[in-house]
Amino acid sequence: MVMISELYGKKVIGNNGRWVGEVFHVVVDTEAGTVSHLLLGKIDERVKGDMIRELIKNSITFDRVKKIADTIVVGQARE
Repeated sequence: MVMISELYGKKVIGNNGRWVGEVFHVVVDTEAGTVSHLLLGKIDERVKGDMIRELIKNSITFDRVKKIADTIVVGQARE
C-alpha cells in the first residue's frame, strides 16, 4: 500500500526506460474511492476552468501504473 502523499514529486518513466514526467497532482475518483489519474504538470489558476482538457493532455491514467518504488513505472496507453 502507498500513501497518496508519497506519490507527489515522484519521477515517472515508461517501461521502456524513457522519462515521462513528474507527479504534481493525484486525481481521486471520490465515487469509486480510487486514484484515477496522475497529473504530470502544475495547474495554475488560469487552467483550472479547463481542467478536463489539461488532465487529458498532461496525465497518466492510474491503470497504466506497473510499479511504484523510487520512481513510478508505467506501461503503454491502451488504444
